[in-house]
Amino acid sequence: MIDTATNQTSRSNVSNVLRQAGLRPTRQRVSLAELLFSKGDRHISAELLHEEAVGADVPVSLATVYNTLHQFTEAGLLREVAIDGTKTYFDTNVSDHHHFFIEGENRVVDIPGDGVGIGEVPEAPEGMEIVRVDVIVRVRQKS
Repeated sequence: MIDTATNQTSRSNVSNVLRQAGLRPTRQRVSLAELLFSKGDRHISAELLHEEAVGADVPVSLATVYNTLHQFTEAGLLREVAIDGTKTYFDTNVSDHHHFFIEGENRVVDIPGDGVGIGEVPEAPEGMEIVRVDVIVRVRQKS
């Protein structure tokens, strides 16, 4: 993984991490990885990452950003957090944890520590296995 604790995102480090994940370190992948992982753990949409890339003079299309985020997710570098059918965020923290979704701000934040207890999980259908359990707690400011 990229060391987000010390922001170790040098080009050579990023290239090595991508290679170890089975991805070719193209210029666009390296640039997007540097943007993604240079700010520590966070949740980001493809549109926001695209805006950051444009602001950093990284020539990349929104489609390439989407493809790269999905490639990073498949390689285990990111975790996809689907809020509903229309909004997906990508989490740089791939450990097992759960999330709050702050309505009105369209923001995702980690639920700290062991803030959620999962009781019984149903058995997976025959021939299937449970990969993980995601809990998203929707919150909003009190009226």
